Amino acid sequence: MPGPLFCYNEDMLIQIPEKVNQILAALHDAGFEACIVGGCVRDSILGREPGDWDITTSALPAEVKRLFSRTIDTGMQHGTVTVMMGHGEDREGFEVTTYRIDGEYTDNRHPDSVTFTSDLAEDLRRRDFTINAMAYNDRDGLIDLFGGMDDLKAGIIRAVGAPKERFAEDALRMMRAVRFAAQLGYRIEEETRAAIREMAGNLSGISAERIQVELNKLVTSGHPEYLREAYALGITAVILPEFDACMVTTQNTPYHKYNVGEHILKSMECIAPDRVLRLAMLFHDIGKPLCHTVDDNGRDHFYGHAEHSAKLVENVFRRLKYDNETRKKVALLVRHHDDILGDTKEKLRKSIVRICGETWESREIIPDLLAVKEADALAHHEDWIEERINRKENNRKMYEEILEANDPLQLKDLAVGGKDLIDRGVAPGEEIGRILRRMLQDVVAYPAHNTRDYLLATYVKSDKNH
Repeated sequence: MPGPLFCYNEDMLIQIPEKVNQILAALHDAGFEACIVGGCVRDSILGREPGDWDITTSALPAEVKRLFSRTIDTGMQHGTVTVMMGHGEDREGFEVTTYRIDGEYTDNRHPDSVTFTSDLAEDLRRRDFTINAMAYNDRDGLIDLFGGMDDLKAGIIRAVGAPKERFAEDALRMMRAVRFAAQLGYRIEEETRAAIREMAGNLSGISAERIQVELNKLVTSGHPEYLREAYALGITAVILPEFDACMVTTQNTPYHKYNVGEHILKSMECIAPDRVLRLAMLFHDIGKPLCHTVDDNGRDHFYGHAEHSAKLVENVFRRLKYDNETRKKVALLVRHHDDILGDTKEKLRKSIVRICGETWESREIIPDLLAVKEADALAHHEDWIEERINRKENNRKMYEEILEANDPLQLKDLAVGGKDLIDRGVAPGEEIGRILRRMLQDVVAYPAHNTRDYLLATYVKSDKNH
């Protein structure tokens, strides 16, 4: 490799996994250049655990395949071969990609053509951001041609070369800029920001699946509030216009200090970085602009906003191609986030039955719902936070006591089942379901009634007599 291309840092040693080192060594021994590249270099410098170890090389794909006994043709047209290392449970795959120059991107995602090159500089020049355009190996050290190290130190997300060219190649890079900023707590460089603001509309040509992946990474990052940056740059106007409506909807009530959008962002900061929980907070009030009214005193109201928000979850999640399980769970949490669960165990048990039904286990839903309610409370006006948190904490304690007592909450918890009713002469069909639901209502109010003798004597006999 030509010396002028490299920025050596003798103090830097990246701990490369042994299997990756074996691949690099094999390529070097055969006379080829080879480095780890991209995110694994960035994360190693930052002291983060890399998710993947990507390798770039001057070897052509066919030459890579000849060097290793087990390979998979992952993306031969783009120069990528997956090299399999190890055996059995220790087996891992590592992508090895030939240095390349990309042609035009007419679909805003894939190059129309790829030209392989022996020049590492050309390969690094096509990458998205400077912090992702560094390479490294133990022999040559850090290869940083575009100031990636300086931008890491300064906390900057900067496009490699001309930002408009990079975003014309793949419009999703605009979302990636905000996502990386959110994950790292960085700021986006001004020329890069200006290009995003000008070109954000191109995101309309990106598939829903790719948009969803970036949105998930943004909302589960250390700074979900950076969604505000996506709004400021015109990104959410394309991918989530429902959020833009929230950013211009006031909340002139004693309970709130932020507008709807800012309240949403604050609530996202107040909950664990779990995908379902963060999405629930993003959508919990997203329906408020649809039901916004103002009374004669100038006070804002949002009657029925939880149901409106849940319906938007259903619509938006289908649009963004979320899986059914995620869509249904987030919709459930959003629909019930504002429910009063009750100040007694009996009321709480009834709320749990109403919310969970036969579809959801309370252990799966109620702790998440309580977390959602707490995050929502923490994003309210300070004068109302304590009252709401105390109510939530009381619900949590009662719920734990309900679980400890093994109180019945679903039909499967009843001391009798459909077979018991049939054995007592109840004809198979809808009548069995009606009787079991009446039993459940009884034992939810009075858990001690959940005995076989009591339930059969009380409900089967009376029903047969009728």
